[in-house]
Amino acid sequence: MSTSTKECLIKFLKEAKPYLAVIFLQFGYAGSAIIAKSALNHGMSHYTFAVYRNAFAAVVFAPFAALFERKIRPKMTFSIFWKIMLLGLLEPVIDQNLYYAGMKFTTATFATAMCNVLPAITFLLAWILRLENVNIWKIHSQAKIVGTIITLGGAMVMTLVGGPTIGLPWTKHSSTATTSVASPTELNPVKGALFILVGCFCWACFYNLQMITLKAYPAGLSLTSLICMAGALQGTALTLVVERGNSAVWSIQWGSSKLIASVYCGIVNSGIGYYVSGLIMNVKGPVFVTAFNPLNMVIVAILGSFILSEQLNLGRVVGAAVIVIGLYLVIWGTTKEQKSSKILSTNEEVEQVDKELPEIKSSNQAVMGDESV
Repeated sequence: MSTSTKECLIKFLKEAKPYLAVIFLQFGYAGSAIIAKSALNHGMSHYTFAVYRNAFAAVVFAPFAALFERKIRPKMTFSIFWKIMLLGLLEPVIDQNLYYAGMKFTTATFATAMCNVLPAITFLLAWILRLENVNIWKIHSQAKIVGTIITLGGAMVMTLVGGPTIGLPWTKHSSTATTSVASPTELNPVKGALFILVGCFCWACFYNLQMITLKAYPAGLSLTSLICMAGALQGTALTLVVERGNSAVWSIQWGSSKLIASVYCGIVNSGIGYYVSGLIMNVKGPVFVTAFNPLNMVIVAILGSFILSEQLNLGRVVGAAVIVIGLYLVIWGTTKEQKSSKILSTNEEVEQVDKELPEIKSSNQAVMGDESV
């Protein structure tokens, strides 16, 4: 392999890292809704679920943070401390409890579909906070806006549109799709949808605040551990108040669905999710991370057809295609915007050098004149 080919390959892998990482996250998130729904159906309180989830994440990631970031960890200040406490409240406590509460009133599929509003909310908040560069007169900004809307529309098509069943060779032997079952007495789609929508708003606030905090506290592993610790402590206080006198909610058995869900969602969703999202944000921003959220539904639909022999209908296929188109527009707009920003910053540096050059020449001439005297 020639040197130029190696350099091109290294450059490609470097540029592809954020895309591969965010897709990896969506694969990890794909199973969490089903696993969490199973634990909730077996009687687990969503309050203790959120506590255990963040506690497991903190226990797993704290040693890595202490080992790898002991030299780069910034000094803790009051400003960073209250940001971490607010981060621990927004997603680990408020969002998780509202999301799981909403899931109890609906189904795992419905809850996953409702979370597709996250990219739109994150985009609006990042625009307001000026974390996302948006110029509606520029083609790349228009592509990001239109791509976000198309992605959201594709997710809604997958959720609401049915259509004829597509007979695939590996699904013909099974005509029954496996779905999440909730007790009819507990189903309340309107109430569940409101809980999930408010949770998504808190989740979007979390992503934007995380990016702001990372600028002052760039130790990602340490920040992840502290967020999970703060979330576990605040969640414990909330659970003790809401579930007071009911010590049974804390029971968890070895090998049970409650333990599996807590460990999986803790390590994958909270630990890896917070840390990897932070790494991606430093390069691409918070909107890029959430823009891939609707991909979760596509992954679940595809894996469901292979693993569970679930039938695919035309609505899901069309919706998945629309989501891919929307994601492409967001990616294209973000890439073009970053290139234009680099060119702009380079031009500004050149202009600054051009301004300073006459001053340097005049000062050198003055020094030469003094030496000749």
